[in-house]
Amino acid sequence: MISLTEENYLKALYRLSEEKSAIVVKDIAETLGIKMPTVNSMMKKLAEKKFIRYEKYKAIELTERGRKQALHILRKHRLTELFLSQVMGMGWEEVHDIAEQIEHIQSVRFFNRIDEMLGYPQFDPHGEPIPDATGKLPAYKSFPLSEGQINKTYRLTGVANHDGSFLQFLDSLGLALGSGIEIKEILEFDKSMSVKLNNKTKTIFSNTISRNLLVM
Repeated sequence: MISLTEENYLKALYRLSEEKSAIVVKDIAETLGIKMPTVNSMMKKLAEKKFIRYEKYKAIELTERGRKQALHILRKHRLTELFLSQVMGMGWEEVHDIAEQIEHIQSVRFFNRIDEMLGYPQFDPHGEPIPDATGKLPAYKSFPLSEGQINKTYRLTGVANHDGSFLQFLDSLGLALGSGIEIKEILEFDKSMSVKLNNKTKTIFSNTISRNLLVM
């Protein structure tokens, strides 16, 4: 049996493993807003359950068992977000916090039924890939808009930041998954971008904004 707290740690570890080549206790503490001694204690528990490889002062690694468990949690979270969005009509800025609560339900049949009802989707409302029942992720080739080139038009495929205020900001610009973003200029001193949205609206994106927009 795995606890709610352990699930949250595994999910954080998986996300960090996608961003960093080496994860240390400080990374997890900062991500979850938890004190380092508490994180150390949890790392020992996860290591005892064979979810991670952990030695003091060394990088933390997810085992294959830990990776599969983390993907299972992400599957539950992302299926829930899509169900709330598509079936219940909730905005993409609303679904994350609710999914954070529902993802801890342990019934595999419950989430497999949601998957079936939605037609076995591959991506959630924020454009993130949904692991299938075996833990396999769909092909995912998106990259941050900040890596784009001048005079090229890209299609918005996802967002890296799920904060409600950020998503509301995108809503105010008329941006949704599938929207077109053309880069007109990149300012050298701060990497902010002059962009044209949906071939209509012109605006400026800070580097923070462009790093959180995923495109193809």
